[in-house]
Amino acid sequence: MTTNKLFERIENSKAIDFGDIFSKSIELFKKVWLQGFVHLLITFLIMIPLFIVMYIPIFALAGISGYENTYGDYGTVSDGLSVGLMVLFGVLVLVIIMLASGLQFGITAHFYRVCKQVDLGLPETSSYFMFLKKAYLSKVFVLAIATFGIMILAMMLCYLPILYVMVPLQLLGVIFAFNPDVSSSDLIKASFKLGNKIWGVTLGLILVASILSQLVGMMMCFIGIFFTASFIYMPIYFIYKEALGFEEDEPEGKDVLFVK
Repeated sequence: MTTNKLFERIENSKAIDFGDIFSKSIELFKKVWLQGFVHLLITFLIMIPLFIVMYIPIFALAGISGYENTYGDYGTVSDGLSVGLMVLFGVLVLVIIMLASGLQFGITAHFYRVCKQVDLGLPETSSYFMFLKKAYLSKVFVLAIATFGIMILAMMLCYLPILYVMVPLQLLGVIFAFNPDVSSSDLIKASFKLGNKIWGVTLGLILVASILSQLVGMMMCFIGIFFTASFIYMPIYFIYKEALGFEEDEPEGKDVLFVK
């Protein structure tokens, strides 16, 4: 979908029905819950090395502290070195958060593709990393950084604006998933434009889906949360489908591998 077409559809988008979206979300979740778990598992497996790297400065600081305690003034390492490592740790944590956010954003975008394929009865894809390849990788990280920045800004404004930005930021992922060739700035504009039109219903669906997924997961001895976590994405998918729809000739992506 072209940029002009995307904004035109947002402008002409119809109202969405809470009950209809919610019931459809439950039915689709029954079909894609396993794929949701697989996407979550892949995200965790990718992030584990990142978090291991993040803890390296902590071990370094702990080693310096132990050395100072053991040898007293004779073995004291300069305070400048300790402060430098703390600054390094802060920068490293920020970089890790950016990387983790980008990876999660790209994998979640692919999950929306899976939702569409299952919902419309299309062949399922096995290319989980289609949005983490060269064609879209830079855009994925730009959008992830923008999302992080908007959330930080909302938190700095006494947290209440988070309720407002929550809706367009949730819509950003699904809009990108089906319009990956639209520029990053236009994707952000589109998410806020659509979010402003359907903010109340979308926020209600997000909150209800989030609470329900956690409650059901906890009822399954807490480990069930890993299987129900993807339910939050079902209403977002149907909001996009009902409000904007899909192009009949919309490509599924150059890197998608279809399996029978």
